[in-house]
Amino acid sequence: MKNEKDFKMKFPPESAGRRMITSVPTGLPEERILDIRKRLFKKAQEFETLNYIYILDREGRLTGVVSLKDVFQKPEESRMEDLMVKEVIKVSPRTDQEKVAILALRHNLKSIPVVSKENLFLGAVPSDVILEILHSENIEDILRFAGVSRYNTFSDRIFQASPKILTKLRLPWLILGLFGGLLAAQIVSFFEASLQTHFVLAAFIPLIVYMADAVGTQTETLFIRSLVYPLNIKKYFFKETEVSFSIALVLGVLLTLISYFWFKLPYIGIILGISLFFTIMAAFLLGLLVPYFLNKLKEDPAIASGPIGTIIRDILSLILYFSIASLLLKIF
Repeated sequence: MKNEKDFKMKFPPESAGRRMITSVPTGLPEERILDIRKRLFKKAQEFETLNYIYILDREGRLTGVVSLKDVFQKPEESRMEDLMVKEVIKVSPRTDQEKVAILALRHNLKSIPVVSKENLFLGAVPSDVILEILHSENIEDILRFAGVSRYNTFSDRIFQASPKILTKLRLPWLILGLFGGLLAAQIVSFFEASLQTHFVLAAFIPLIVYMADAVGTQTETLFIRSLVYPLNIKKYFFKETEVSFSIALVLGVLLTLISYFWFKLPYIGIILGISLFFTIMAAFLLGLLVPYFLNKLKEDPAIASGPIGTIIRDILSLILYFSIASLLLKIF
């Protein structure tokens, strides 16, 4: 028992390796059902679970699984290799316990086998442990939603940090944003000639920048919140792309119509509508990419995404706005 405990302690606290049991019934492919029945009756009290018979080869590699129901329903002379399910749902010892429980629910399994990289059978996570995992994860999620749960994470350490530490963490990003603001001012002055000729364009700079920041902040907030959970990045990206495209299209068309009826100048409305569409799409991309890469770099996206994302969005929005305006003004 001590050796088993020491072996399991090698794995992370909330992993399959830590939650598995090793006293489970196993058999060989060539064994008959009669052999398995005799072993079950003889050693029933030694097993911690009796849901499945895990079929291993001579080297201990998992080759299949047979349900306990089949063992007592099929003919005695049937061999395990003829009855076993070869496509086995299994996990590694470092798989997170929540994923183990989800797999069990998804595939309607009473226990999940745990195997090494070489497919060596290590044990199984039984049904009572799976139920315990589901209960604890549900409680954890409820507490998280209520904002009363405590986790040993970087974000929690920030919450408990002193004002001096918080200042040191936040100030560098804001200083970076300050220099970015100076760069944005230089971009505006670069397009001074266009602004003097068509002064009405200058009046819409705050609107273009604000809309880009609003969309970018929405995207960042939702994405950072989603990072708490297991996330399919590719699926999330395509879903958000569709949403952002719809938002950009509706707002772009709306601004075009409003500008047309306001100024009675069709080209102004077209310039503003196209500019808003592309700045919103750019803001969406930055809203995903900035927190994603900050998270990959082990930086807290909740602190860094705001200053970094805002200034990059502002600069990019101005560049897109004035570039599109300059290009279309030559056409009109």
